[in-house]
Amino acid sequence: MLRSLTVSLCQWAQPLICLTSRYCSSNPAENKLTVDALYNLSVDLTKIRKLKAWVLHQNPAYVMEAAALLRDMGASGLVIARVLELHPEAILCRPEHFKAQKELWMSVCASQRDLVGIIEKFPASFFTSPCHLDSQRANVMFFQSLGLNKRIIAKLMASAPQSFSRPVKQNEEMIETLQKTYLELGGNETSLKVWLQKLLSQNPYVLMKPPEALRNNLMFLQGWGFTSIELLQLLSKLKGFVTEVQPESMGLTLSYSQKMLGCADAELRQIVLKCPALLYYSVPILADRFEGLFSAGISLQQIMETPTVMELTTQIVQYRIQKLRSHGYDVRTGSLEVLNGTKKDFEMSFGKLRLRRERPLFNPVAPLRTDE
Repeated sequence: MLRSLTVSLCQWAQPLICLTSRYCSSNPAENKLTVDALYNLSVDLTKIRKLKAWVLHQNPAYVMEAAALLRDMGASGLVIARVLELHPEAILCRPEHFKAQKELWMSVCASQRDLVGIIEKFPASFFTSPCHLDSQRANVMFFQSLGLNKRIIAKLMASAPQSFSRPVKQNEEMIETLQKTYLELGGNETSLKVWLQKLLSQNPYVLMKPPEALRNNLMFLQGWGFTSIELLQLLSKLKGFVTEVQPESMGLTLSYSQKMLGCADAELRQIVLKCPALLYYSVPILADRFEGLFSAGISLQQIMETPTVMELTTQIVQYRIQKLRSHGYDVRTGSLEVLNGTKKDFEMSFGKLRLRRERPLFNPVAPLRTDE
């Protein structure tokens, strides 16, 4: 009984086998009803034939049902066409699965409009196999039990759907490891939920990492002399979160950075705390960025004072230096802080700097003050 139920639920996933061939041998010709329905919805069939032609050979297909579901949620014709072009596998979902997915997602979405926006950006996250529905429900209930914001859960489901398709026990283990680590390093219960929400929002794929990866990386950094307080700072800054790297690669980058900067262990740790991204970059990337800064006349001392400049690519640094130089600012003698940040941050800093340099020493229109 259980076997037959599983087979029935997973029938939707079987067409994926066709990915390895141009079309399924059981369906040598395109499904004319499917092609006509997609054409009437203004879907670009050329894109589908180029990338996922196998979908057009499947029978049954539920083109109009998928379109009706999206239309009922407020999606425009343009959005419907875009979704079916990006993820034509959607038309292989049975109508009952459409409804089940909508019910599940609406438990974490504020409105149908928000859900349509998610589907437009992440159609594959919504149109998933029925095989995963029970795991999705269990994982949604688990994250809700943590008191996480619904918006955060919806973002997790959209950007990291694999985390919700796997058994809930695996997510429970990783979340428990994160919470325990945060508290053991000196974090408090009050800020734990805020930290966890921010972490999952900025790095949803952290759930896909094994708990051992976090423990191994923290042990490695402790071996380099980082204290519990310093490790908590790295975790709290999030950019320095260390589940995406391996101890071996961190060892190479730390050794190379220390050699280039000529600093002591304690100085290196402070530099990493200011710029946790140094833990992520490979030696070739660091070498290119050091060379770019040196060629611009920037000193080691300047880099050590503002190590976050290493987060910028050589091309971006060169462009910003040239733009500053054209308005009389010499980075070789000034602070590198003006180089930092996003494009928007730099433009704001540049605008303020230019305003200060172009402002006249006195207003020639204003009346002079004289003693009466």
